[in-house]
Amino acid sequence: MHHTLSVRHFLLALAVVAVWGSNFVVIKNALGHLPPLLFAALRFSLAFLPAAFFLPRPAVPLRNLAAYGLLIGLVQFGALYWAVNGHIAPGLASLVVQTQVFFTIALSMRLTGERVRAFQWVALSLAVTGIAVIGAHTDADTTWLGLGLVLLAALGWSLGNMVGKQAGPVNMLAYVVWSSVFAVPPLLVLSYLTEGWPAMQAGVLDADVFTWIAVAWQSWGNTLFGYAAWGWLLARNPASTITPMALLVPVFGMGASALLLAEPLPAWKLIAAGLVMGGLALNVLWPHWKSRRAASA
Repeated sequence: MHHTLSVRHFLLALAVVAVWGSNFVVIKNALGHLPPLLFAALRFSLAFLPAAFFLPRPAVPLRNLAAYGLLIGLVQFGALYWAVNGHIAPGLASLVVQTQVFFTIALSMRLTGERVRAFQWVALSLAVTGIAVIGAHTDADTTWLGLGLVLLAALGWSLGNMVGKQAGPVNMLAYVVWSSVFAVPPLLVLSYLTEGWPAMQAGVLDADVFTWIAVAWQSWGNTLFGYAAWGWLLARNPASTITPMALLVPVFGMGASALLLAEPLPAWKLIAAGLVMGGLALNVLWPHWKSRRAASA
């Protein structure tokens, strides 16, 4: 039986992907005042407090929580903020970070010994071609360092996904909140070592109200609302109807960056986006389509 999303659930999923996509504009604006690693440390501090007072710590081993916090907080967002801080255009970052889908598939196949299927090779080839198009157009706005950092962020995200899966069926919101605390000390230490105390101090003192709203938006809008709503939707609908909605994140990311930051959208960028999104869509939708065909045959 094919499950369709109710209008209410569809609108909630759309709200989440809109928050996640437009988030790249919010990041870019906050980086005008805050050094990237300090920004990440503040974001995860606010994701932990005050929510930790209201949500009991999930019953998972501390090392699992710590691993998730380090992979998502330090690797994914540390690398992503560093990249968006002058090394890659935010709209492109929102696209490239979606390659986490392919890292996740590769990692789970490595663990389960599953074979890569033909459609997955085609999907991967499309996405890799799209990334190569971006690589061929590196300039002052998008550098090789930026591209490398966003791919590292995608790898961190997919490793985080694997660790999250090992936690079993937990309250995802509590899990995200309690894992956040493990990201803060290493981010603060790295910020101190690489960005320096004067920049950290100046960042906090110069930050205007919009910067603090951006930090709060990252912590509460993106992390708490985003993960809680997504987890709630996944608990009530088959993953195959919810997961494809995430394909809209780069659409919102590139759209918001073009609209609010005047990020140019030349033909090569749209071609790269089409290739990466085509690969992601094929990967998510092909099994779905095959099972529907089999059911109706």
